[in-house]
Amino acid sequence: MNLVIVESPAKASTINKYLGADYKVLASYGHVRDLPEKDGSVAPDDNFAMQWEAQPRAAKPMRAILDAAKNAQNVILATDPDREGEAIAWHVLELLKQKGLTQKKQVQRVVFNAITRQAVLDAIAAPRDLNPHLVDAYLARRALDYLVGFTLSPVLWRKLPGARSAGRVQSVALRLICARELEIEAFRAREYWSVEALMLGPKGERLPTRLVRWRGEKLERFSLPDQAAAAAAKAAIEGSVFSVAAVERKQVQRKPAPPFTTSTLQQEASRKLGFSARQTMQVAQKLYEGIALDGENQGLITYMRTDSQQVAPEAANAMRAEIARLYGKDYLPAGARQYRRAQATAQEAHEAIRPVAAARHPQEMARLLPKEAAALYRLIWQRALASQMDNARLERTSMEIDSADKQTGLRAHGTVIVFPGFLKLYEEGRDDEPNGKAAGSDKILPALSSGTPLTLGEVRPEQHFTEPPPRYNEASLVKKMEELGIGRPSTYAGILSVLRDRDYVFMERKRFHPHDKGLLVVAFLENFFGQYVEYDFTAELENALDKISNGGLAYRDVLRQFWQEFSPTVEQTLRLRNSEVLDRMNDVLGQHIFKPSAQNAQNGEDAQDTDARQCPQCAQGQLSLKTSRYGAFIGCTRYPDCRFTRPFASNRQGQNDAVLERQLGEDPQTQEPIWLKNGRFGPYVQRGENAQRGASDKKEDAPKRVGLPDGVKPDELELAYALQLLALPRSVGLHPESGEEILANLGRYGPYLRHGKQSARLEQVKDVFEIGVNRAVSLLNEQQKSGGRGRRTARSNILRSLGDHPDGGEVEILDGRFGPYVRHDKINASLPSGKEPQSVDMELAVELLAARRARLKSGKPVRRGGAARRGGTRRKSSS
Repeated sequence: MNLVIVESPAKASTINKYLGADYKVLASYGHVRDLPEKDGSVAPDDNFAMQWEAQPRAAKPMRAILDAAKNAQNVILATDPDREGEAIAWHVLELLKQKGLTQKKQVQRVVFNAITRQAVLDAIAAPRDLNPHLVDAYLARRALDYLVGFTLSPVLWRKLPGARSAGRVQSVALRLICARELEIEAFRAREYWSVEALMLGPKGERLPTRLVRWRGEKLERFSLPDQAAAAAAKAAIEGSVFSVAAVERKQVQRKPAPPFTTSTLQQEASRKLGFSARQTMQVAQKLYEGIALDGENQGLITYMRTDSQQVAPEAANAMRAEIARLYGKDYLPAGARQYRRAQATAQEAHEAIRPVAAARHPQEMARLLPKEAAALYRLIWQRALASQMDNARLERTSMEIDSADKQTGLRAHGTVIVFPGFLKLYEEGRDDEPNGKAAGSDKILPALSSGTPLTLGEVRPEQHFTEPPPRYNEASLVKKMEELGIGRPSTYAGILSVLRDRDYVFMERKRFHPHDKGLLVVAFLENFFGQYVEYDFTAELENALDKISNGGLAYRDVLRQFWQEFSPTVEQTLRLRNSEVLDRMNDVLGQHIFKPSAQNAQNGEDAQDTDARQCPQCAQGQLSLKTSRYGAFIGCTRYPDCRFTRPFASNRQGQNDAVLERQLGEDPQTQEPIWLKNGRFGPYVQRGENAQRGASDKKEDAPKRVGLPDGVKPDELELAYALQLLALPRSVGLHPESGEEILANLGRYGPYLRHGKQSARLEQVKDVFEIGVNRAVSLLNEQQKSGGRGRRTARSNILRSLGDHPDGGEVEILDGRFGPYVRHDKINASLPSGKEPQSVDMELAVELLAARRARLKSGKPVRRGGAARRGGTRRKSSS
């Protein structure tokens, strides 16, 4: 019996059918070992020795592999054809060696780029040894990520409380997002004008033109800076006689884009389908593993983690045959196209991403695939076939129109598609176009010759303002990272997810916005670890890793050189006082966090004449960045005499600029002032004044405060609503059975009802002020029927089933009081912050459950929040 080891159980099932009874195919369920999340897992003083630990979720699969290996004649490692696949194969082999199961056995490595019968059989017939250089490149990358994450993150925790962690590549990606945000904040719009004129030919032909020369001078972008200049230019056009001065027609060709790589697939799926990078890779994985066709499971696309643009000759010929059948031989170039990337580091797999069989049309697959998978397959199929089609041929026409005195000039442009070529099937999207659609359509100019007189129609000046660069979306960020050589495309999906999970960024209209803590972390790294977030430095490190994979460098030499420079920088930063760090942050981020107050803006004061750091409460102290265990905030330097605080900055999701603290009025019953104030956790309303220093510290003497509910805009807050908030909890009435009072209130997790020891959630904030007794009793009864634990155990709140766990039993995703979580065999594990339930796959669920189970067995306290809520363990730093 021959034992074949792959990663995925779906892959194992398919390959087992291809190979027959002499082979047993088992899955490792991904990586079987990793570096423990503790100090010392990589030892720089011991020649960078690494201590590996078996993954809990891999325990059962590895037991099956080890048991099967005892009776196997040969072991075939058939993991994916990239660095990670080579690494998984190496880890499995190391565990087999530890158990003495490789003696008198032949251990071979095979790779295949598509899960089809022929591809698998061809791979089995051509085995090779493990590639030690690829394994070394993996060891170097994993060690670097560990050394950065577990050395730099504690520095962040000590110097910037509230910061989560820093990763080698993750931090550089975050820097791109933050740099763009600060660029947008610093941007000042500039006005300019253009003038459009409609000219008419001798037979009434319409010719749209644009002013390009005025007063004998070529117009630049800002040549018409205001309406007066535009009006003068319009008058000059209206007072002139025009004719065609020159006509130029030029034939041009457009070449098709190459077939997809990992990076370009993520970009295009984001533009055209709205997929996240992680979603794209998850769907592509399912297409790679395949579906049941013609009586057996078959993969639909080639391996989806690749830098290569190459296509196997037989695949290119098959696509050409399909193009000829669908569109005719006119749409074929003379020979098959071959694509090569300019980057010397292009690697990872043997082919670009393409359909396994060109004859499997998207229309046919749409009947067999889920909607998302069908859409992605269509994109891959169209891109691959279009890459083998002939060029598109276009005719571009340009007309120069002059006034009789040659002082005023107009220009008209037109483009006509003469032969569509590859455009018949597919055109690549662009980042700056809605939904990734190609720009423009055919614009045909009338057939006019030089010297033809023209009649003036409408003249229309248009006002414009310069715009800041757009925030990154997933497509443009992935593109930028690849251009800079930051990370590797196969890691981009994980990097972007980590940034969201750690709350460094948020998405709004599919664009990345940095949270305050993200801006603060980047500013800290730029000032104290500047070299390690430089784009060139990160790219050079990636090049070093590529050289390791090609056998050009020894991986320990790369680690040694990195550590000799990195370690002293860490020690030097740790010796800094926190006040020194905060002073530097005040200087660096001053323009972002210290802005003229809204009061000064309302009074019309010039921002340059206003001390933006002056405390608005005491007018004597200065505002300064401060930190606490809850994160960063802005406070007065005269604390504790002045206790003014406000949120760190103005770009937090769902908030506008820090609200103006103001008195809303007086309580009509107590005549106490009602204030709108800023707190460390956002705006709140307060009844009465703050107690003076030295006064009673009794809780009952403190003024009552209530935070503003989500969705309430501080600048629209009125006294009446503030009084309603301060009057909470509200008495709904007496329960008809118990006679006890039912209260409605706002809590940490939203609006709710309370009756004795029983509670029930309310759907909306307004229900707190409007709900009546009958509806309240009904909700409380529903709560009681669900077992007294509310939504967490209600069957209706099971969001989806992921299938059977490797250990048996169903794995489900549920919606609970603290957010979505996965459940298996009485173990619940919360999803990471920001993780959408629909994006969770079985691999992640098994990992979260294993971590939760391990924490419960360890006897460590399980907290409602923090690391425990994210699966029971602090997540490791990611690249």
